[in-house]
Amino acid sequence: MKPRRVARFVLVATLATSPAHAQVVVYDPAVVTRNSITAVIKEYLAELQTQQHSQLRRMAHRLSNFTDLGKYRIAGAPLWRIHDFEDPNLFRFARDYHAALNYGDEGGGGVRAVTQALLNEPALLGRLTPAARQALTAPMATLDVAAATLMSGTNDTGRVRYNGRAELRAIQALEADVTNGSLEQSMTAVLDKISGGVLVGARQRQNRVQVLAAVVEQLAVEGKRARDTEAATLNMQLTSWRDREAVNAAFVAGAGDALRTWRQP
Repeated sequence: MKPRRVARFVLVATLATSPAHAQVVVYDPAVVTRNSITAVIKEYLAELQTQQHSQLRRMAHRLSNFTDLGKYRIAGAPLWRIHDFEDPNLFRFARDYHAALNYGDEGGGGVRAVTQALLNEPALLGRLTPAARQALTAPMATLDVAAATLMSGTNDTGRVRYNGRAELRAIQALEADVTNGSLEQSMTAVLDKISGGVLVGARQRQNRVQVLAAVVEQLAVEGKRARDTEAATLNMQLTSWRDREAVNAAFVAGAGDALRTWRQP
């Protein structure tokens, strides 16, 4: 190697290995302040998330962690009874109607089996005057309305009683799940229980509305019957006031004629 190149190489190596004594420290107050504020905010956020996590863990604990859920069970709940008995001599003349009360009767056969049939004589009604026909057909219509209401109410009662046994089993199963003390059930399982309870409640409200509708129908029939009775009473009173002179004259004439023509046997 040439002497000039050797000298150049030694100079470069010396400069590269020599320590640097001319370092300058740069301080920016704005950057330092920003970094300090960022660090404080991140620390607050971390602490807040830690508290939220702890609160959610406490909220996620089931009530069974603190108390026995079995105390919320209701013992001796009333069962749905039926009227059908094994003894054939018991309710011998009303077994069809009792079957309708147990299972429902959409056709109304059970009601017709225990009610007095109304005679239907169109020819006889056709011989009456319009006023007499109206006076007779109005009570007959009341009987038809009462029969229809009775059939509807009997069917609703039977369906409610028949479906009530299945609903009771569903309620008992839901009660067992709700009072289950297992700690392994997730929030989804708890929400499913709530949904099941809401569904059972909606079904029971529907049955309650059906029963109330049947009661309202019965009250409507009773109201119509009372109105017809009052109307017939007032009509008889008004007729007696209107025709009292003619009736009295006919009564006097008939009584006088009877006295004149009466002879000792």
